[in-house]
Amino acid sequence: MPPEPFRLQRPDPPTTPLVVSSPHSGRHYDPEFLSASVLDARRIRSSEDAHVDDLLAAVPGLGAPLLAAVYPRAWIDLNRAAEELDPAVVRDVPRPVSNPRITSGLGVIPRVVAEGRAIYEGKIDRVEAEDRIARVWRPYHACLRDLMREAEARFGQAVLVDAHSMPHEAILGAAPKGRVPDVVIGDRFGASAAPAIVDALEAILGNLGLRVARNAPFAGAYVTQAYGRPQRGWHAIQIEIDRALYMDEATLEPNAGFEDLRDLLTEGLRQFCATLEERPRLAAE
Repeated sequence: MPPEPFRLQRPDPPTTPLVVSSPHSGRHYDPEFLSASVLDARRIRSSEDAHVDDLLAAVPGLGAPLLAAVYPRAWIDLNRAAEELDPAVVRDVPRPVSNPRITSGLGVIPRVVAEGRAIYEGKIDRVEAEDRIARVWRPYHACLRDLMREAEARFGQAVLVDAHSMPHEAILGAAPKGRVPDVVIGDRFGASAAPAIVDALEAILGNLGLRVARNAPFAGAYVTQAYGRPQRGWHAIQIEIDRALYMDEATLEPNAGFEDLRDLLTEGLRQFCATLEERPRLAAE
């Protein structure tokens, strides 16, 4: 039997409008998928947000649900729209109007992993692509929508933190010299969350000793775009964490900084939840 399309850990009871998701930490690499790929078992994991869900393991204890992917980003990308099918990797798909994600091989069924390495030698059938979307993408997003609706109904608003990791080299190439961030917060330049709520999270992480940047080089993708509706009380913030802080990027194993970063993020989210509790309509101010 194939595994479930996602892992959901619920608090008992929920005590905060916070919802946390990790759409790229899935690591169930089906043997059939591995045999169809031209990449070895290590390189195919290079676009995976390894261990991000583990860094956030304490979230349910803070009173918030944690939704995490099971299947890897290389197999299906949950941070893309279901319609973002790439004709260069899926048969019988019409060429889309200009879409930079598809052009770069990073559609909902990715063509490449990190550093532009091709996943397949040829193409996959459209039926297979649509099956992946039906079995994994749609259930994941149905669950995420339900979590946002439940938070809104209970607390009057929903605040989504969508957690990711970023290769250290990618930050070095994009950040100003001497100002390399540990964390990049993305709110689609103010479109996916009210400024007050983003300011609060940024201040908390900064006060805990992390170097924080906003929207550069990562401003948010499909999840923040789809779930960020500040006018209705839905707020979505993407967080990108420097992988070098917590793991060896060559082996993907946690490094000596893993536990300290896990504890720091837990404390940061605890303070964030307290801020939301103290000022429940913070996002509307």
